[in-house]
Amino acid sequence: MCKVVKRGHFPSDEKEFTGKYLDKLYKAGQDLYYLLNQGYNIKGASVFVGNHYLLSERQRLALARSISPEKNIKIRKDKEVKDNLENSIVNIDGFNTIITLEVALSNSLLIKCMDGTIRDLAGLRGTYRIIDKTELSIMQIGKTLEKHKIKKANFYLDAPVSNSGNLKKKVEELLKNFDFEVEVMNINNVDSTLETLNNVISSDAIILDKCKSWINLNREILDNKIDNNFCVDFNL
Repeated sequence: MCKVVKRGHFPSDEKEFTGKYLDKLYKAGQDLYYLLNQGYNIKGASVFVGNHYLLSERQRLALARSISPEKNIKIRKDKEVKDNLENSIVNIDGFNTIITLEVALSNSLLIKCMDGTIRDLAGLRGTYRIIDKTELSIMQIGKTLEKHKIKKANFYLDAPVSNSGNLKKKVEELLKNFDFEVEVMNINNVDSTLETLNNVISSDAIILDKCKSWINLNREILDNKIDNNFCVDFNL
């Protein structure tokens, strides 16, 4: 039995994303949104705004992940699949999707972003290990996909990430009895692969900008199946 792990938990979040600190962060978000719509790139604009408001690294990361220019928000929303998924094949950004659900189950910080996605700030940077929340996260994905009566789920896992092989086995084991086909692939180029596909399940902004279509599965699961009391809403 895995020990209890709070994925994505940072003690400083309880201060930096509440009260007057959150009010300052919202103001910074409005400024960043304005600059992005004027054509400034996200890196330079977020550094400028972060310095102006004296934001922490975690606060800066939250802004960079949650705030997008209006044109990119429109691109993503225009490609979002909300209709019938029956008999469809979905392509899942495995680590991206599972980790966000693990963070939610840990009641760690989540951010509701301007494009309608929910993202985390776990920042695992190439390292991953299965925790006590992993199994439930995978099962929630399976139950939600089965509800939509999909035909097949392709999971793409980044091969260089530690324990990707163990996660592959875990997904295959847990989803083998669901009423849809499952294929789990450990590959080196997950992002560039998903960018060419449709029915992509991910919250990665670059993937969402480039893919043919996408499904906001984590938002559906989090809205309906998982209670998280620490979710900051950047829909300004």
